[in-house]
Amino acid sequence: MLKIDPALFRPEAVSPETRAHVEALEAALAVAPKPHETPVEASRQARIEGRGVFPPAGPLPGSEWVKAPTVPGRARLTPAPGAPTGLYIHIHGGGWTLGLPDQYDRWNQHLAQETGCAVLSIQYRLAPENPWPACAEDCEAGAVWALEEAARMGASRVVIGGESAGAHLSVVTLLRLRARGMAGRIAGANLSYGVFDVGLTPSARNWGARQLVLSTPTMDWFSGNLGPVDKTSPEVSPLRADLSGMPPALFQVGTEDPLMDDSLLMAARWAASGVEARLEVHPGGVHGFDMFDIGIGRAARANSAAFLKACFAA
Repeated sequence: MLKIDPALFRPEAVSPETRAHVEALEAALAVAPKPHETPVEASRQARIEGRGVFPPAGPLPGSEWVKAPTVPGRARLTPAPGAPTGLYIHIHGGGWTLGLPDQYDRWNQHLAQETGCAVLSIQYRLAPENPWPACAEDCEAGAVWALEEAARMGASRVVIGGESAGAHLSVVTLLRLRARGMAGRIAGANLSYGVFDVGLTPSARNWGARQLVLSTPTMDWFSGNLGPVDKTSPEVSPLRADLSGMPPALFQVGTEDPLMDDSLLMAARWAASGVEARLEVHPGGVHGFDMFDIGIGRAARANSAAFLKACFAA
């Protein structure tokens, strides 16, 4: 049963550790270049050099590039530590504009070790050079190929998921797989602080200029990078889609995230479609809070690992 506890949204629910983390992060971001005011290539290079908002998480030994039938032509494989318990199709975040799969090696290796699965992280074409639907097409092609790879690996169960724009593209990919008659081959969706309405939900629209990883201007910029799309289309904003036939899903979000409503509303719509939906709200969590070594970040990563284990064992 999907439950939302009002107490989680009250200021007193935020731990001293989380409060201190938010204050320090906001102070650092106040003097840092804002994403929507920075050339795209500069932001991308900063991430490559480990100078982005989040602590560096790759590339790391133990993961490798493999060929994939997408336009970028490759994906990032983190092998299972033994015979794979399943396959996790990972789609990275970055506002459809930033990021590479190898920048998530640390977290994908963690999931592989905790769950015994293999991880294939799909590289997709980035905006604004490649407007919509380039990223969706690459993720769809990558997922179809990954399902074939799962069978080759002996992984009978497959879960898809990602963070932020990666969570958005995970749901878009599920809808595209459903159109192919293939959604039933996905055992679960691990969706962390996703953006599910490209036109912006109330929490994102009302957030304002406060720069706490994201802001309303930053989200407007990211969504604008997709090009002249119909943001009300369910193919672009899956919050508006028919969600019947989706797999069980885990939604996680923090209360200091402009995209909070995206997870709250999507979890409710998921459950209303008759499918299992679990919602974990983390008091004081900023956008991408699980990338930091704090208590709520460790809790979120443990939740994801437990969800994958359950999906693979079902």
